[in-house]
Amino acid sequence: MVLKTTLSNKQINRLAIPAIIAGVSEPILSLTDAAIVGHMPLNATVSLAAVGIVTSFLSMLIWVLGQSRSAISSIISQYLGADKLKEVKSLPAQAIAIILILSVLICAATIPFSEAIFKFYNASGLLLDYSVDYYKIRIIGFPFTLYTFAVFGVFRGLQNTYHPMVIAIIGTAINIVLDLILVYGITNVIEPMSLKGAALASVLSQALMAIMATALVLKNTPITLKIKGPINKELPKFLMMIGNLILRTLALNLALYFATSFATGYGTNYIAAYTIVINLWFFAAFAVDGYASAGNILSGKLFGAKQFETLIELSQRLTKKAVLVGLIMAGLGGLFYKSVGVIFTSDPKVLEDFYEVFWIVLAMQPLCAITFVFDGIFKGLGKMKALRNVLFTATFLVFIPALLLGHYLELKLHGIFWAFTLWIVARGVPLVMKFRKQFLPQARKH
Repeated sequence: MVLKTTLSNKQINRLAIPAIIAGVSEPILSLTDAAIVGHMPLNATVSLAAVGIVTSFLSMLIWVLGQSRSAISSIISQYLGADKLKEVKSLPAQAIAIILILSVLICAATIPFSEAIFKFYNASGLLLDYSVDYYKIRIIGFPFTLYTFAVFGVFRGLQNTYHPMVIAIIGTAINIVLDLILVYGITNVIEPMSLKGAALASVLSQALMAIMATALVLKNTPITLKIKGPINKELPKFLMMIGNLILRTLALNLALYFATSFATGYGTNYIAAYTIVINLWFFAAFAVDGYASAGNILSGKLFGAKQFETLIELSQRLTKKAVLVGLIMAGLGGLFYKSVGVIFTSDPKVLEDFYEVFWIVLAMQPLCAITFVFDGIFKGLGKMKALRNVLFTATFLVFIPALLLGHYLELKLHGIFWAFTLWIVARGVPLVMKFRKQFLPQARKH
């Protein structure tokens, strides 16, 4: 018999706070590159713009295949809730093998065509050259990142966000140190590598995180990373979940592609300012996403145990906490409004464009909180088809028309970030409605 799960603030925070710290590690890697590159003595603005374009494309690749984390976490947490964990012990190794093969194929396929890819983002001249140079090094870390994400999914499924947090803190700290050393060099020891140094620093830190993830999952969990036959019975379900999440994430990244492409088309100053704003948004989003991660972890377990009343309680508690975090992030951004931009650039034109739109990202944080919490809950429930459909609707029927309208009205960066605001609302409202419609009646029955 499965014991009833009780919820407490301590239990939720024990999962969410480490998840927040771990979650911000990925945007911190990009923010570190942006901050250090943006202050280089030579071609800093162009280099910052190149980081923005490449980060946008890499984020698309990582988010597409990085969805393995949510799929693995969902399946493991549901089996944990049903007290049948032994039945899926072989799944993670099989799933990770598939993801790694795909990541290597993507590396091999994109490197020869990197110039064409970034021309597609409206990059040209020196900006195109810098983007290609930066990408050809950064992409080497792609398989390491996906591998680490998948292992994080194992930890999350087992209700453990502590070890991913440890890995993220160490990896991020090393990345910052390596960035400073490799970008600027050490007199008479290491020659400055500028933009290429920033890319290499990221790759080395990602490789280290993969090594740490391997050691900790083998030492602290019952899950093996050795590939064994036969094919686990949940692998087809995993692949179906991944398929829906990939389609969903392609729609998500289509929105990011259009936004980056339009910003690049407006000029170097605009794409540089956009790079700062979008990376700060990712940082704030991943901070709020800690409670979405708790939703992912706990909802799967509660769903597996058929504890629907507690599931409703979870959604209410997480929403309140995430909105509070969103308000805190917005407040901090407002408090240090003029100080934030100069961390990344000293170019007055870039700063002017940045300050004009940063407030929009701050204002949308509470909306992001609600959307991300229910996004996390639906991932934990394994309802990837619903997530796919909502993202398709939000992107094609809301974001793209809003972006085109903003472009027509010559709103430039304002148009881009107002389109993102409407996109967030169009993602969150349907998920809240679907969740309440399905689980409120079941909670009353139990």
